[in-house]
Amino acid sequence: MQHQRARTQGHGASPLDSTHTRFRLWAPDAKRVDLDLLDGTPREMPRDASGWYSLDVECGAGTRYRFRIDDELNVPDPASRAQAEDVHSPSVVVDPDAYEWQHPDWRGRPWHEAVVYELHVGLLGGFAGVERQLARLAELGVTAIELMPLAEFPGDRNWGYDGVLLYAPECSYGTPEQLKHLIDTAHGLGLMVLLDVVYNHFGPDGNYLGRYARHFFRHDQQTPWGDAIDFRQGEVRDFFIDNALMWLTEYRFDGLRLDAVHAIPDRSFLTELAERVHEAVEPGRHVHLVLENEDNRASLLAGPFTAQWNDDGHNVLHTLLTGEQQGYYGDYHQDATAKLARFLGEGFIYQGQQNRRGHTRGEPSGHLPTTAFVLFLQNHDQTGNRAFGERLVSLTDPDALRAATTVLLLSPMIPLLFMGEEWGARQPFLFFTSHHGELAEAVREGRRGEFAEFAEFADDKVREQIPDPNALTTFENSRPDFGAMTEAEHADWQQRYRELLALRHTHIVPRLQGATFAGATVLGEAAVQARYRLGDGSMLTLAVNLSEKAVPARDLPSNEPLHSSRDESAGARPDELPARTARVYLEDAE
Repeated sequence: MQHQRARTQGHGASPLDSTHTRFRLWAPDAKRVDLDLLDGTPREMPRDASGWYSLDVECGAGTRYRFRIDDELNVPDPASRAQAEDVHSPSVVVDPDAYEWQHPDWRGRPWHEAVVYELHVGLLGGFAGVERQLARLAELGVTAIELMPLAEFPGDRNWGYDGVLLYAPECSYGTPEQLKHLIDTAHGLGLMVLLDVVYNHFGPDGNYLGRYARHFFRHDQQTPWGDAIDFRQGEVRDFFIDNALMWLTEYRFDGLRLDAVHAIPDRSFLTELAERVHEAVEPGRHVHLVLENEDNRASLLAGPFTAQWNDDGHNVLHTLLTGEQQGYYGDYHQDATAKLARFLGEGFIYQGQQNRRGHTRGEPSGHLPTTAFVLFLQNHDQTGNRAFGERLVSLTDPDALRAATTVLLLSPMIPLLFMGEEWGARQPFLFFTSHHGELAEAVREGRRGEFAEFAEFADDKVREQIPDPNALTTFENSRPDFGAMTEAEHADWQQRYRELLALRHTHIVPRLQGATFAGATVLGEAAVQARYRLGDGSMLTLAVNLSEKAVPARDLPSNEPLHSSRDESAGARPDELPARTARVYLEDAE
């Protein structure tokens, strides 16, 4: 009942029954708001003392509407549940209870069982296209898919982080009912579905909130995208919290990944969001809240949030695999081996240390469970923020990548795969949008300007070769060629992922709940041994050598490894860890 109350009294259009709808808009800076049902008769909306305009009208699901501000500006509903075409088109009334769930008793899965697969819905052919991949992913060993942001954005090609209508699924991907069918089908296959949400900014085209609710933003705090959102306002907090509840209760997503929460200055908003989510979720249901947070606030993970994407782990592995040290990789290239040991032994690398620019970041993390960290070798950011979107399979030695993949899939952290990674896809993942006019030009030049400080892009002519984000070819070139999966090279990668995930589900996941860090030691250059106490008392040992030379390994367990990333049947010395090799050992509790 709590969610129904929020639905009928919150932001947006809420059906009261099959023939009546309540429309609400918080517009404290508007002198007048009219509801336009596109029937030629605008209806003036009464206002209360706190700036809410509200009106009950005889109309039902499917009705198209917009708001007219001060008799001069037509705007979509900022809490629109669907758009007729795009961010500038009319909004559409949606009945959130119309879909008949085929798996209503689904309660999710515990977090320690998660193997996450991040994907871009548009590149896979919309909600229906993603649905066609689900059975294959479940058979591979994936237990959760994570959708990049779905909020309605300008145009029909975008990463999703330019969303402006946060309640409306992107119409070019499909309808709200098709999204629910995708989630329902995934649940029938035992797959969780997570959603990436952006609560730190709105996109640059189609957001009119500042015109009629200027206190939605605070002008004394800036983010990389402009004025910060003002979470001191109750109406603003409710706008985002109700949005989270909508995805989790009406669409039955199994969790949310909150993008770049370091750009949300009000930490109390995050804790309130988590508390209200856990209060609203029915008993016995697993719902997971995951953070992206450059600040490495371990204290958030000790309470209301499930886990955090571990950029530290990715960054040190990437610089060791590729030798790259430009940009933020400069924070990890120096003393990379010691940082690899800290990551494998304690979770975060930056736990209060200064980075190359003298900025202190992070909190101690070694006390957290290992499952508080989401580990990845690739994701949308780390691949797509490269000028040419290259994947690791094109950047590093195959044996070294196989060793790193062993770390990814058999460590006691939560693994995340990026679409196509599991079969060694070589198509790039590029940055793409579908802006027009001056905004398109600004995005194109801004994208190329991001790389001006890199030595290889110092020449203007070289930077001009960086793909234009707005070109259709940039989007099409980013589409994984799933038809190539059966080719020998790709089949080998897919079989490796399948075998490693089978080992994970058989030997590690049953022992994983309650797993803790037990320290790490340096074996040699780019080589580390880490130990973990699993939930049943057994010990998991991970030894990885990403260097080109074998290193001494005197303290490895005496039993046979659970897995070695290379064939060591001939000539392997028990007291050495060969070059570009990872081994995993599992010792039962005494």
